[in-house]
This record gives sequence, C-alpha cells and structure tokens, in this order.
Amino acid sequence: MLHEHHPLIGREIAVRKVTPLNIRAVADGARFVLRIDPAQAAQAAKAFGSPLPGKIGDVTVSKGRLAVRLGPDEWHLVVPLTEQEAIETAFAKLYATVPHSLVDVSHREIGIAVEGVAAMLALRSAIAFDIGGMPVGTGCRTIFDKAQIILVREAEDRFRIEVWRSFADHVWGILDAASREIALGI
Repeated sequence: MLHEHHPLIGREIAVRKVTPLNIRAVADGARFVLRIDPAQAAQAAKAFGSPLPGKIGDVTVSKGRLAVRLGPDEWHLVVPLTEQEAIETAFAKLYATVPHSLVDVSHREIGIAVEGVAAMLALRSAIAFDIGGMPVGTGCRTIFDKAQIILVREAEDRFRIEVWRSFADHVWGILDAASREIALGI
C-alpha cells in the first residue's frame, strides 16, 4: 500500500488566541469511490456494513465508517485501514449479483480536520460558496482555491476535507496563511 509518505503527518496548526482554530491531519483510512445503481444501494449498504446516505449531499457515520453521497450513483466511502480487506471482499461477493464499481483511492487522498470557532472563517479563505448554509451532516465536492476537495460538515464548528495527496501541501499552505491572519485578527 502507498501509505508510506503522508505529507501532513505530524503537522498541526493551532490558533488559541481570541478565535480558536485547530487544523490537523485525520487518521489515515481506506477510501473508496462506489458507483452503483441507486436502486441497489440497500445491498451495497449491507456489503459496506453501514448505512449509505439516500440523498445527494447527505453523510452517514456509523461504526467508524463514513459515507458521503456525491451524485445520483456515486458515494465516497472511508473506513479504518484495518477494515479495507473486508470491504473489498464484501463488494467482490456483491458483484456476482449486483454490478457496480468500487475503486480503492486510498493512495490518492488524505483527510484534514478543520475545527474550532474560526473553522468556517479559515475555509472561506479559499472556498467560494456559502459554507454557513451547509447543514451539519452533509458533504459535497467543491474547489478549495484550485484543488478539488470533498468537504464534510461534521459539526457546527468541525469540518473534514478529503483532498488528493498531490494537492495536500497547497491546501495546507492556504489554511496556514488563513490561520495566521485569524491569529492576527485580520
């Protein structure tokens, strides 16, 4: 597996002055892109071992597994690394009766947590849409400056970014600059 080099391991941005902000890499996990007929989503949920969101933009989190519905027939799935093989085996068995595509993108993406009172302010530095209008428990594919990301709003003041490894340093650099401005009250 290509998890040997995680560009953000050991890095953290913490602003604790007036407006708390914490930005850190999330624990590595196995990531998949699932494409399946929505009429077969219940069977896919059984293979995944956790519910899949039914509405585009919704997120489900259960048993350490995260699922984001990104399109009519597309889900982004994240599970602990220890469960990767079990997921792959379950979906391989499902394929015999329900055609689908499950692609392991673990080597391609990493997660960044942005949390605290100033989380939304930091994200607004590079995301054009109104993040404040994004309900808790939803996610979407969007652009962070020039990098495509998946943004999940986990709580009122906690977000998760899923970004390609090749863009991780770029996204991190913008978040670092935004955090310095927030610390200075700019």
